[in-house]
Amino acid sequence: MNIVSFFAGAGGLDLGFEQAGFNVIWANEYDKDIWETYEKNHPNTVFDKRSIVDIPTDDVPDCDGIIGGPPCQSWSAAGAARGIQDKRGQLFYDFIRILEAKQPKFFLAENVSGMLIGKHSTALDGIKNLLKNAGTGYDLSFKMLNASDYNVPQDRKRVFFIGIRKDLNFKYEFPTETFPKITLETTISDLKETAIPALEFNNTNGERCAIPNHEYMIGGFSTMYMSRNRVRNWDEQSFTIQAGGRHAPIHPQAPKMKLVDKDVRVFVPSKEHLYRRLSVRECARIQTFPNDFTFHYKKVAAGYKMIGNAVPVNLAKFLANSIMDQLKSNEHKLSKIEKAKMNDVLG
Repeated sequence: MNIVSFFAGAGGLDLGFEQAGFNVIWANEYDKDIWETYEKNHPNTVFDKRSIVDIPTDDVPDCDGIIGGPPCQSWSAAGAARGIQDKRGQLFYDFIRILEAKQPKFFLAENVSGMLIGKHSTALDGIKNLLKNAGTGYDLSFKMLNASDYNVPQDRKRVFFIGIRKDLNFKYEFPTETFPKITLETTISDLKETAIPALEFNNTNGERCAIPNHEYMIGGFSTMYMSRNRVRNWDEQSFTIQAGGRHAPIHPQAPKMKLVDKDVRVFVPSKEHLYRRLSVRECARIQTFPNDFTFHYKKVAAGYKMIGNAVPVNLAKFLANSIMDQLKSNEHKLSKIEKAKMNDVLG
């Protein structure tokens, strides 16, 4: 089945769908810091670099599905949470504009769990109604998932909108299957001794990295960062991988940070040398990108941003497989019904 991708980023969502057997024939991403990474890792996908607001619907190829994660910063509970009032939040409307014009069999849209906070309830209901009524209409399924339940070694809650075109006569059901938790030790322990610090001004080491992207951001830690523990043990899962390198979790080689006052923590005395941020490659592993997926950037901050904004590949693959299975099951069911009708006609 052919699909197109909007707000593709580095392509975590796209890669998961490809691994599930979908063909990503066309993708769109406006951030120039991401272009090289997407193009080199998805060489068979036609890549459009315009803003979605500038893309006429006729320029988007016909397809079986549309996927994407409209920018989430404006919905984040950790930020200003301006939601649909923010221009970035309004990009959801352009996603719906193209959905309405192309009328694929299904769509998937992903966003942060901050969409669920009370102040956004009216806007969220409005978006749901627009998705349901796009074109001839879609049966909409909506749910918050934690990636840690789907072979992803981190706590990461995100909401998913999945719609099935009404004429297909079924509603997508989120699978109830979950998987055992994957630990940091299983995921990144082999990388422990080989990470290197970024160059001055957090410039990349480039090809000097023996393992691609295995470098970590240098520099101090803000009082906000030091207000809570940022270390997970080897036998635990990671904190959420965020888009800002300065907010990257601390490597599990370090002991958990010591509480010295209300909302004030310090690195354990005499162990300070163990406290480094996870490297770009370690963050990519935790987001379940494969080792041969290389990120291209000049500043390491751009690497963290690409990875932190991505949908974890394993979660994307899990959802893509379930969509594929349900679409095929429905096609088989409709085929049996048509065959039965034909037999009745022929007597």
